[in-house]
Amino acid sequence: MGSGKKRTISTKKSKRFIWGFWLSYFLGLILVILLFISIGSGMFGKMPSFQELENPESNQATEIFSSDGKLLGKYYVENRSNIHYQDLSPNIVNALIATEDARFESHSGIDFKATLRMFYGILSGTDKGGGSTITQQLAKNLFPRKPRYTKLELGVMKLKEWVTAVKLERNYSKQEILAMYLNTVDFGSMSFGIKSAAKTYFNKTPAQLNPEEAALLIGILKAPSFFSPVRNPDRAWGRRNIVLKQMEKYGYISRIEYDTLRDFPIDMSNYRIQDHTTGLATYFREYLRMYLTEWCHSHSKEDGIPYNLYRDGLKIYTTINTILQGYAEEAVREYIGKELQPSFFNHWKGQRNAPFVFEENEREEIQKLLTSAMRRTDRYYRMKKEGYSEDEIYQNFKQPVKMKVFSWNGPIDTILTPMDSIRYYKFFLQTGVMSMDPHTGYIRAYVGGIDNKYFQYDHVIISKRQVGSTFKPFLYTLAIQEGETPCTRYPNVQPVIELSNGDKWAPENSDDKLIGEEVTLKWALANSNNWISGQLMKKYSPQDVITITRKMGVTSYIPPVYSIALGSADLSLYEMVGAMSTFANKGQWIEPIFVTRIEDKFGNVLEQIVPKQQEAISEKTAYLMIEMLKGVVEYGTSVRLKYKYGFTNEIAGKTGTTQNQSDGWFMGITPDLVTGVWVGCEDRAAHFRTLTLGQGANMALPVWAIYMQKVYADSVNTGIYKRDFTRPNFKIDVTFNCDSLRLSVDKPDKNKFDEF
Repeated sequence: MGSGKKRTISTKKSKRFIWGFWLSYFLGLILVILLFISIGSGMFGKMPSFQELENPESNQATEIFSSDGKLLGKYYVENRSNIHYQDLSPNIVNALIATEDARFESHSGIDFKATLRMFYGILSGTDKGGGSTITQQLAKNLFPRKPRYTKLELGVMKLKEWVTAVKLERNYSKQEILAMYLNTVDFGSMSFGIKSAAKTYFNKTPAQLNPEEAALLIGILKAPSFFSPVRNPDRAWGRRNIVLKQMEKYGYISRIEYDTLRDFPIDMSNYRIQDHTTGLATYFREYLRMYLTEWCHSHSKEDGIPYNLYRDGLKIYTTINTILQGYAEEAVREYIGKELQPSFFNHWKGQRNAPFVFEENEREEIQKLLTSAMRRTDRYYRMKKEGYSEDEIYQNFKQPVKMKVFSWNGPIDTILTPMDSIRYYKFFLQTGVMSMDPHTGYIRAYVGGIDNKYFQYDHVIISKRQVGSTFKPFLYTLAIQEGETPCTRYPNVQPVIELSNGDKWAPENSDDKLIGEEVTLKWALANSNNWISGQLMKKYSPQDVITITRKMGVTSYIPPVYSIALGSADLSLYEMVGAMSTFANKGQWIEPIFVTRIEDKFGNVLEQIVPKQQEAISEKTAYLMIEMLKGVVEYGTSVRLKYKYGFTNEIAGKTGTTQNQSDGWFMGITPDLVTGVWVGCEDRAAHFRTLTLGQGANMALPVWAIYMQKVYADSVNTGIYKRDFTRPNFKIDVTFNCDSLRLSVDKPDKNKFDEF
């Protein structure tokens, strides 16, 4: 009886316990469901919407592509470019899953074991993450945490990440999640996302990564600075091998492969930080950045907000050809770096006040020049902003400091005063090179200077210098357009022109060839004769010449004075190349352009750029000018192209040298490529002291010659072949053999290259 009563009491207790257990279970389950519903509805803080999950925001770099499909560079807050799963090497996918989430394929965004480790981390205060799934890490990357938080806030954030992870798993495939994750992670060295990382560390695409490279990159993710292969190669090597071991553990590589790969050293020979001072076309990319900044200000997205160059992932398709760009940069290094600059140093060695030439008050003028340069430096601006006086700043510039300075053989570690470094840099010859297709207007190569890291000033579009005798083709074009011919003769005598102010203008020649004789226009242009140019200017007037230069695309101010016949106007290389292309394009001026298309990050075309065109001169005039400019190369001031550099194909060209040899120019015209070169120092007071060294034929022409030698030697890839200029379809009733009686006059003197 007693025992039966006890059993009844025990049974009732058991039932209460069971009911209590299930009640607690269901209440707890309901509370958890309500908690997740509350989190999902935003009661504990904003949650990403479905639209945000469909189009997660990230700071995507704007990418710049060449005409031959190569990535030239990027503009970014974070150096991030997105890729799709099909663009990934299996090695990077396997390394990621083996290291970060071995059960990735089987869970739905939350891993039970990882959850237990997470709770342990919160309770113990260590918060080491507990091995969150890749999907949870993606949620954290897409919708970052606050920089500071309490343990309670951390717990709520973890729950929010769970909800986001589940939503991601519902909205995206496993492959899409992997690609999204690899697009959002920081690999160090200013590289965000696997595409940027593969380029920075190995100069590869993500699809080209081998197992050890993939393992290195995934290993970096744990702590990008700590495991950096640049800063800490030993740690990076060890971490890479841990990732390889995980890959072997889960069957992604064999034991034999692991034993082999773990001994491989880390190869960083292709490591390059991607910024605007490295790689190809650095000056072009900086000018393009300024152009695109203006473009973004005037173009808005659907929400009315202007595009952001550094965040919106634009794709810019340019006209630059990487092969031609590379050859142009090589030509600058080979001639200016290896020949002309050493010649300039030797020319000024031991000379007082080198490399400056002032007619009077030389020391005072040099000091003014250096002080002016000082006031344009970052150091000066910084000190001025901090409240230092002019005297204090000047004294600071006289204190020696450690610094790296430019040299053609690589940076030099040295100790100099900032003022001495300014003077050191004044010794360097600068350059501008621009090459364009005269039929499309596409700029194919753009070299704005000798090194963008040390010399930021752009000598293609921004800089304007006196053009010297390269201006003469405009004057001769006017004469031909007005009915004169290459064989029209003028007496080779000095013109004297009365000016409106009572003064007289009488140009000088640099030689005494055929003084007093009648010479042809073709001979006069080929030999850059100033007297004939002066007579033409007197006949047609400065304003008539300016008008025709405007038709040929020159927009800079040109003073309406007679001296423009000799090149006293300051013009840009960009304008000059565009104008000279008119001759090769049958008289049609076409605007030089450097961008063909701008797309948004989804590939939608935002703008298609088409160059402006206009008929500047007749096709007949253009053809006659080509024939006249060919004479410059055949027996005139550019004859060294034949005798020294071995060119035998048809080339039209014009050299130019300004007063005191401050600026050397060469404009080279071929049927499919028009290229201009300018060479000179940053300051016009710094220059060669002799015409032999300082003329355009010695300073600029060799850069063009070396460049074109490379272009022609690689015609299969450049698409530029040696061919003759196209003759007009109509009959040309003009002779170019200007009287066989004068052939002796026109014979080239291969030992004389002087020109004005």
